[in-house]
Amino acid sequence: MTVTTRHLPVDSTAFFEALAERMNADPERYRPLGFCDLDLGVVIHRPSSEDFRALVRFADYGCLGVEAFPEGAEDRASCWLEGDLGTWEEMVADIRANGRATARRTLASLVLLGDRIGLRGDDSMGVDRFFRYAATVQQFIDGAADSVSVPA
Repeated sequence: MTVTTRHLPVDSTAFFEALAERMNADPERYRPLGFCDLDLGVVIHRPSSEDFRALVRFADYGCLGVEAFPEGAEDRASCWLEGDLGTWEEMVADIRANGRATARRTLASLVLLGDRIGLRGDDSMGVDRFFRYAATVQQFIDGAADSVSVPA
């Protein structure tokens, strides 16, 4: 009997919760990057439905949790990443193909270019926190390489 799986969609809390579980199961992978104190919002613009919004709470060498948040509540985050679904899916496909994000598909590259994923925040200190913890956030997202999936 063959068991098939499907990847969790990147625009779902289940996707980010699975990444959080991976992070919390292996804190030693994150320890060389230093502790992380960041409440990161993720806003993904879907082409034909409501935008996806999640708050990912990082502390020390793990993730305290993932929760959905409503439009207009971005101020609950230190900062937030905002981009279209296609860009997020392209980045995750690159991670799955290469074991990590490569070249211009890393979060830092996409944010610095600013044309596909923007970094937003209500104050400069919150935005600066993203850059301070960018390696941890990228390692967190790179966790998608290890088959963030569910039975089909």
